[in-house]
Amino acid sequence: MKDLILIQEYYPGRYLTILIVRSFDDKISPKHVPTPSPTPEAPAESTDPGPSTSEAVRRSDRVRQVPAHLCDYHSQTWDPVPLPPGKRPIGSKWVFKIKTKSDGSIDRYKARLVAKGFNQEYGIDYEETFAPVARVTSVRSLLAIAATKRWPLFQMDVKNTFLNGDLSEEVYMTPPPGVSLPSGHVCRLRKALYGLKQAPRAWFEKFSNTVLSLGFSASNYDSGLFTRTTAAGSILLLLYVDDMIITGSDSTGIASLKQSLSSAFEMKDLGKLHYFLGLEVLSDVSGTYLCQAKYISDLLSKAGLLDTKVASTPLEYNLHLTPSAGTPLQDPTRYRQLVGSLVYLTVTRPDIAYAVHTVSQFMAAPRSDHYAAVLRILRYLKGTMFHGLYFSSTSSLVLRGFSDADWDSDMTDRRSTTGYCFFLGDSLISWRSKKQSLTARSSTEAEYRALADTSQELIWLRWLLSDMGAPQKSPTPLWCDNNSAIQIAHNDVFHERTKHIEIDCHFVRQHVVRNTIRLHPISTLDQPADIFTKAHLPGRFRELVTKLNLSRSSPD
Repeated sequence: MKDLILIQEYYPGRYLTILIVRSFDDKISPKHVPTPSPTPEAPAESTDPGPSTSEAVRRSDRVRQVPAHLCDYHSQTWDPVPLPPGKRPIGSKWVFKIKTKSDGSIDRYKARLVAKGFNQEYGIDYEETFAPVARVTSVRSLLAIAATKRWPLFQMDVKNTFLNGDLSEEVYMTPPPGVSLPSGHVCRLRKALYGLKQAPRAWFEKFSNTVLSLGFSASNYDSGLFTRTTAAGSILLLLYVDDMIITGSDSTGIASLKQSLSSAFEMKDLGKLHYFLGLEVLSDVSGTYLCQAKYISDLLSKAGLLDTKVASTPLEYNLHLTPSAGTPLQDPTRYRQLVGSLVYLTVTRPDIAYAVHTVSQFMAAPRSDHYAAVLRILRYLKGTMFHGLYFSSTSSLVLRGFSDADWDSDMTDRRSTTGYCFFLGDSLISWRSKKQSLTARSSTEAEYRALADTSQELIWLRWLLSDMGAPQKSPTPLWCDNNSAIQIAHNDVFHERTKHIEIDCHFVRQHVVRNTIRLHPISTLDQPADIFTKAHLPGRFRELVTKLNLSRSSPD
């Protein structure tokens, strides 16, 4: 016979719920109670560590003192004040989450006080809310450059991130669970609690001002990138909410930056970069390997695919899904969850980009055929779980791009699909698969619209790489498998056949004249961007995957 004791223990800024199993011999076998995932109003979380179970058990006699400790901790977060006439306070709640390591083991148990920001009113208790984060392409580009230049990669994160942001608006909140205030009193927030609409913006403003005061410059092409050049070399910092990658050639400057950030904020130095935003990063002298194997494993478990059946391609050849295919799903929630997870998986898996692009078009009203296509993608992933990107240390830092389009490919609206990809040397850093916004009247028009989108990404990448210390001093080669589109780009006479796409024509041609882009023809068989425009037979698909230089396993 065993006794069960439920303890809710408080640690600065968070609660921890622990289930204590006490047997007759009085030995304690603690089990952490699984807690629900954060609600939608909770933003990206920080990675502050929770206390150990044994520590929680020793402190169980302090549970009754939670309100006093909470008030002490939040003395700089809010002021207890009478609610002013005409003001409406928002609510709050505790959100619990289990954080895991890249190998799936439990890292820590988190609890966070979250404001119910969905009750805020624009113009009254919030205004601007936009807060930039680093683009995923920037993350891949930075890792590729660091691998080639053999820069060390470090990771830090900020504890209680949004609490560092200062509020300029009047925001009132009802006392959270565990806090007692005098009758008629509420909490006037000084700091930006998690869940507030302006919390991410307030935090980013505070962080960027701090970093700029340390001599860094913010990139004009990715607001999450900060750079500094010193006599000893360069330092680069890439910020995604509260997680940051630090790299560069100035080791002394990097150490000084870490110390300065730790003085300004409560930081956690995670050492060498291994796990970032769900991405597994393995680095050695030969290069950097990037994959999402754990993410795939968790996704397969969520989908219930426990058998051994796998698929050779993510999408059946010549499959044309339509909004009316199959029967409606009784509950589309699982479909939307799986597709949403697959979208994030394309961060390191360009081989599923076209398939995910296809199934994501039916999120509003998914049907049985659409769900079957999602399951096929998952079965393909099951057989290729450890595929990922590899950035070799012997790669060059020369940018090159490929542009393609599949004309008239959508059977519903006859719109074409654009596909492009960019390599930095041998490292794949950017790609896209997207339906074009207008119906093209010819294959040349479809190819040229794709060429314009590709050129736009190319110009941005050149600017970004220059900020990262890899300037492109010569024209960037861009391959296209449509000779007519290339001829239009070189032709300064526009006529009836091109006037409806004249803006795209002018945009591409201007950069050709400026010698920013150098267009080259390529055969369809050699075109790697072809994988982003249509489904392929297994043999052709494997050939295209090889052209993308995907690594099939983690290098030893």
